[in-house]
Amino acid sequence: MEVNHDRRSHMNKVTLGGILVALGVVYGDIGTSPLYVMKAIVKGNGGLANISENFILGSVSLVFWTITILTTIKYVLITLRADNHGEGGIFSLYTLVRKQAKWLIVPAMIGGATLLADGMLTPAVTVTSAIEGLKEIPVFSSFFGENQHIIIVIVITIISALFLIQRFGSETVGKMFGPIMMVWFTTLAIFGIVNITRDVTLFRALSPHYAIAVLFSDENKMGFFILGGVFLATTGAEALYSDLGHAGRKNIYATWGFVKLSLVLNYFGQAAWLLDAKNDPRLLAMKDMNPFFQMMPKQFLIYGVVIATLAAIIASQALISGSYTLVSEAIKLNLLPRLHSRYPSSSKGQVYISTVNTILWAVCVGVVLFFRSSDRMEAAYGLAITVTMLMTTILLYNYLIKIHCPKWVAMGMLLFFGAFEFSFFLSSAVKFMHGGFVTVIIALAILFVMFICIRSYKIKMRLLENVPLADYKDQLVQLTHDADRTKYATNLVYLTNCAKPGQVESKIMYSILDKRPKRADVYWFVNVVVTDEPYTAEYTVDNIGGTDYMIKIQLKLGFRVNQKLNVFLRQIVTELVESGEVDIQSRNYTTIPGRKVGDFRFILIQEQLSMETELNSFETFIMQAKLMLKRHTVEPEKWFGLNASDVEIEYVPLFLGKRKDLVLKRVAK
Repeated sequence: MEVNHDRRSHMNKVTLGGILVALGVVYGDIGTSPLYVMKAIVKGNGGLANISENFILGSVSLVFWTITILTTIKYVLITLRADNHGEGGIFSLYTLVRKQAKWLIVPAMIGGATLLADGMLTPAVTVTSAIEGLKEIPVFSSFFGENQHIIIVIVITIISALFLIQRFGSETVGKMFGPIMMVWFTTLAIFGIVNITRDVTLFRALSPHYAIAVLFSDENKMGFFILGGVFLATTGAEALYSDLGHAGRKNIYATWGFVKLSLVLNYFGQAAWLLDAKNDPRLLAMKDMNPFFQMMPKQFLIYGVVIATLAAIIASQALISGSYTLVSEAIKLNLLPRLHSRYPSSSKGQVYISTVNTILWAVCVGVVLFFRSSDRMEAAYGLAITVTMLMTTILLYNYLIKIHCPKWVAMGMLLFFGAFEFSFFLSSAVKFMHGGFVTVIIALAILFVMFICIRSYKIKMRLLENVPLADYKDQLVQLTHDADRTKYATNLVYLTNCAKPGQVESKIMYSILDKRPKRADVYWFVNVVVTDEPYTAEYTVDNIGGTDYMIKIQLKLGFRVNQKLNVFLRQIVTELVESGEVDIQSRNYTTIPGRKVGDFRFILIQEQLSMETELNSFETFIMQAKLMLKRHTVEPEKWFGLNASDVEIEYVPLFLGKRKDLVLKRVAK
């Protein structure tokens, strides 16, 4: 707990390192939105020839107020305060409020699934938008013309290289993220200011009057659905909250003013360029026009494409790393099956999950090949994240109630932001037919797996039979002193899902006494509880009836702590030996002088659903699906950090509910 306190104190300080981390990690997604937001809005209205001054004023006003209301007020000023010991994100928020009501698991699951699904489009959208800037460079156009195949090849190469290096960790590359993003945001501001000088009266669009007026204007051919393009300006707000633990709230507060100013200046600069360009016949004839690159002086185009590509890669890296963390948290909360995780660098919390990496890469490449251009990707982008934001608002309301915020304030927040985000959801629903169905299908697939995992866990916990360990004291003490039986292990360790003091599953006692009597000096029963705090690392000891040969340990580990049971258990046993609660386990043969702890043997029980189990057809399907997932995910010994330990896997039939007893009747020959 002292380590956690020190970490929280460090994260709550404004430091140069924290500021650079915030710039390099937290703002990657929202920071690259100028690459495609105004482009999507103009294209949705029919192109440069169909825009007017009022339309541009209204559009940039909508962008400004969307960033202000959703990103600044909701996320930066309110949601960041709902931190779980310095950690953010929808699952961290859920762990803060899950005791409020059982049904809150539903918005957490939906929000997590849609966040993962929409995040899969981000690398494809940002990198493609950046690389398409090459078309604006005359040298590139003279060689390749409008050949989109070259763009696709370059994009897939960059994305594939990005996913390939994930297994080595991103700590070294990550140190460069902050300075590069500082250059990126400065570039956004400078080019914005240069173009705003064309017409400084554009700042009148800061008035919300223009934002409201354009929604009902005949010059807005999209009507209410213009919000679908505007929403792209704030899709990174949820990622900003998820990355809270990387930089700390105060460092985000210290940098958000600079980031927002840079974004707003660039959007207004693009608006100024558009108003000037709509009177140029040469520009009116252009296809796939992107005001972000067009407003740059020609001699700076190569620089613009390079820095935009670097920013896109950084944004993609942040979302990839964030996806690993999100999946890791979901696994610890029993929302996803166990997947093999590695920690490739010394950075706290950095995790690499190969299965997730492969799936993300395949989906990103598939998205590039399916949509083929950033225009079509933008048309599908953002639909799922509106659902995530709505789910966060529901959880945030319950958090405000939990901390005793006045109910009228909490309800006001729920209704205001809920209505705001629901409007964006409705306006983005049109994207479903334009490719949004891709993210919806991915989100539903993730949600289905989450449902199987959590539902099967609850079925199993409800119906498994637990027995008191005290009932077996006499048999176990007799077994430990039975010289006729070969000693199975000095320390025999079983993992149990039973959190009740002094109890374990009946199948564990069956394994010790019936399946094959296993003689040991000490029987350990280890239960792992995932806590609501992210970095908890505690344990409790239950000496069953004051014995020193049957001990139940409960490990309380935070939802971001790697479950290295072998390391933890050896530390616990050593401490118990030193305190005299367990006898010194002397060994005749050892390479470690003065060793006081004997050997360990771990028994992992794998269940197979018995045909004699009496469950209804729906619950049977859920349990079979979960067991199938377990067969195709990480082995338990790897998950619990026991792959270098002495581990034995025992397979037992899983009986749930009432058994279908069939009595044979003897008949005469």
